[in-house]
Amino acid sequence: MNPLSLSYYTVPELSPPDMVSVAAEAGCAHVGLRLLGGQPDGEPMPLLADPSLRREMKRRMADTGVTALDANTARVLPHTDLDAFRPFLEVAAELGARHALATGDDPDPGRLAARLGRLCDDAAGFGLTVQFEFVSWMSVPSVTAAAALLDRIDRPSMGIALDALHYHRSGGTPADVAAVEPARFAYMHLCDAPAAYADDRDSLLHVAVKERLFPGEGGIDLAGLLRALPPGLPLALEIPTATLARSVDAPARVARAVAATRRLLATL
Repeated sequence: MNPLSLSYYTVPELSPPDMVSVAAEAGCAHVGLRLLGGQPDGEPMPLLADPSLRREMKRRMADTGVTALDANTARVLPHTDLDAFRPFLEVAAELGARHALATGDDPDPGRLAARLGRLCDDAAGFGLTVQFEFVSWMSVPSVTAAAALLDRIDRPSMGIALDALHYHRSGGTPADVAAVEPARFAYMHLCDAPAAYADDRDSLLHVAVKERLFPGEGGIDLAGLLRALPPGLPLALEIPTATLARSVDAPARVARAVAATRRLLATL
């Protein structure tokens, strides 16, 4: 069975320690850590800024057995100060994360590769891998483009964090995924979404951060995607449902996400 992880965007109303408790109650083995909103000079997330919150987070993880799968998000842009990511990497390691999630948006592929390679080297010093998430409206829009970027970077501790929504919106196919070396996938973000969609950036961004669907409720070929990926891959449930959250509390939404995921996995 694929281990499950609860991502921040699924339950943004919860404090990080309460997110751990809800994850444990629903049967998730891991959680994702929301430490940065992308750029290191932006407003820090509470878990990055507050040592007392991190102490409570570690106590809650120790009590429940839930561990941190990844920490997000480091976005590499042409002007990004890479040295300023150090506190993000330090706290990710302090909380036991395995991976640092990164995105990148730069029209110069050589420059982006060099800067991501530097981030990867810095992260390795903290015992972290870097998992690159391609995004359909950024300069690396697909799994094929992400694999080409990794070829250029050439770091063994860098992989691809495949998000089911971005995969679908990029026009990806299971064959595209199967063509990538399996070892490059450490985990994936699982959700569903309508098969038909508006492809302007604002609409894509709104669905990505506010209105995804539970597995089996949309039009993404999740079964085909999972069959193309390595078996047993951890699945991070990244399923923001802002409209539903007005009437359904976080534990119930997570329970629904987990049940839908298990139904999907049972069909494979």
